[in-house]
Amino acid sequence: MTTTGADRTTALAGPWWWSRWRSAALDGGLALVSALECGAEGIPFARDAGVPVSAGIVFGLLAGSVLLLRRKWPIAVVLVSIAITPAQMGFLMGIVGLYTLAAAEVPRRIIVALSGMTLLGTLIVTFVRVRQSMARGDLTLGDWFVPFAALATSLGLTAPPVLLGLYVGARRRLMESLRERADSLERELQLLAERAEERAEWARGEERTRIAREMHDVVAHRVSLMVVHAAALQAVARKDPEKAVKNAALVGDMGRQALTELREMLGVLRSGDGDRRRTAPASAALPLAAVGVAAAAAASRMVAEEEGPYLSELEELIGQSAAAGMVVDLSVEGDARSYAVAVEQTAYRVVQEALTNVHKHAAGAKTHVRLAHRVAEIAMQVENEPPPEPASAASAGLPSGGNGLVGMRERVLGLGGVFVSGPTDAGGFRVSAVIPAA
Repeated sequence: MTTTGADRTTALAGPWWWSRWRSAALDGGLALVSALECGAEGIPFARDAGVPVSAGIVFGLLAGSVLLLRRKWPIAVVLVSIAITPAQMGFLMGIVGLYTLAAAEVPRRIIVALSGMTLLGTLIVTFVRVRQSMARGDLTLGDWFVPFAALATSLGLTAPPVLLGLYVGARRRLMESLRERADSLERELQLLAERAEERAEWARGEERTRIAREMHDVVAHRVSLMVVHAAALQAVARKDPEKAVKNAALVGDMGRQALTELREMLGVLRSGDGDRRRTAPASAALPLAAVGVAAAAAASRMVAEEEGPYLSELEELIGQSAAAGMVVDLSVEGDARSYAVAVEQTAYRVVQEALTNVHKHAAGAKTHVRLAHRVAEIAMQVENEPPPEPASAASAGLPSGGNGLVGMRERVLGLGGVFVSGPTDAGGFRVSAVIPAA
């Protein structure tokens, strides 16, 4: 499991200004060695300066221990090392201080300035010491050796730590940049995964709504007609046996058609779920994912494989409502022509659901169905008059879930059309829809 930069900093927090305990231990060890070195070098310095040896040792210990602050104040460490250069002490502190300064987030001009001061100070001190040694006779080399030794010593004590620090600092900044980029990519991937899950959830909801709308449109109309015919059958069973037999046959036909269409719908759903089970691993069979995949497969198959209904079957649909006792009038304007499958299905379903609502809410009311074939669109309108008796609207006892108008609106708007529904001034109800022909 990866962590972000903020989490990593919190997890590796050390004492005071150190990011890790290991870094604190390393700096403490270097400061101890530097203090011992400076303390030892403080003895000859005290003799040459004419001060007590104990004072020189204490001065060296205090100066060398400044290396403990190299991560917090690298500039101060380098300045102290430059200050004690004439006393010929703090070589370790100078080398480590220059390395830390070059690797730190410090402006380049400060690094160049302090490195130059260190180089110059070491050059002068070395030049003076070597010349004094040659004057005392400790060294018998030529005069050329003095500047050579001074230059070589100063460059050897200054250039390597500075170059190494610059390399380590650049590499560290590169790694931090790569780590930040990786953290950013991880957050972006997580955000994309969340958005993909949201889109998948939205798609599953859309497909479930679409399947529910299809099942409602397929089954509700025929079941409503069955209920109307059953009520008529109950009313005329004793008075007109022949009509009762006819109504019973119609109820049977409607029931068989409803069962057939429902079986086909469930078969598509079951088949889509079976395909998913064959292709998806068993560990991924989550209930919500199964519903989404099955719904998507069912919707796509219904669009690709469904062969109806078409507008040519509209007269048969109206005839079924007329057989159930509805007085319905059909008028067609324009020349009939073929449309896209989705357009014809939507137009048919709108008329079908509107007639179903008349059976439910205005039984016995006269209904007018108008269909207009235009150049770039097809328009339909289903309008019913007020029912003959106020109580007849609920005489058949048909339940209503309030999904019919919602489903019609979704179908029409999904094709870029216009849908309007509402009561008329005469007390009836009107459903109008216009669908683009393309």
